[in-house]
Amino acid sequence: MRKTAFITLAAACVLIGFFISAQFKESAELQMQQESLNFARPKSLKVKIESAREENDKLHEKVKHYRSELDKAAAGPELANLKQEVDTVRAFAGLTELKGPGIKVTLNDSQENLSPGDNPNLYILHDEDVLRVLNELKAAGAEALSMNEHRITALTEVRCIGPTVLINKNVRLSPPFVIKAIGDSNTLYNSLTMKGGVIDKLKFWGIEISLKKESSLAIPPYEGGMNFDYARPTQ
Repeated sequence: MRKTAFITLAAACVLIGFFISAQFKESAELQMQQESLNFARPKSLKVKIESAREENDKLHEKVKHYRSELDKAAAGPELANLKQEVDTVRAFAGLTELKGPGIKVTLNDSQENLSPGDNPNLYILHDEDVLRVLNELKAAGAEALSMNEHRITALTEVRCIGPTVLINKNVRLSPPFVIKAIGDSNTLYNSLTMKGGVIDKLKFWGIEISLKKESSLAIPPYEGGMNFDYARPTQ
């Protein structure tokens, strides 16, 4: 009886020892795996960081290269010539303020007392009267024009809207109309004052006209929108 109990107890001890040994071994292996992972993770991160630094250094060198090329282009004659061309085009388009000699023309409705039966429309300024003056100045070589401090461009229209004149699509102007033109002041003046010219015809109806040569005029830039809905540059 005692022998049997002893054998059973011994077997139980061996079995318990086996389980303890197996658990200890598994725990040791798990610990070694964790330590291996903990070691491998920083190593992997270090490799990635070094790779990112190398890539960043390469990109930095590219930025320095392109910046150097841009500085060279900005200092080169090609860009200076291009800027001069752009400035010239903007001036012709009326997008920049211009200064120079020329004449100032002031037009106003007739102040004469009308006789019975006279047509009052003949004694006030109309869009066609303003157009004749502007066209004469353009034909005489005016390089820039404005009316009542609004730039006249190649796209400017002049239309009667009741007692006012409409220009640049939405600008309403009332007399007196002050037209400034930059160019050779003598040529511009003579073009308007020649016998039988536009000024003579306007004076016939009592339209008030003042012409003055100026050594320096300032023509403001066009301030409205400018776009093409249908026209496109040719290739």
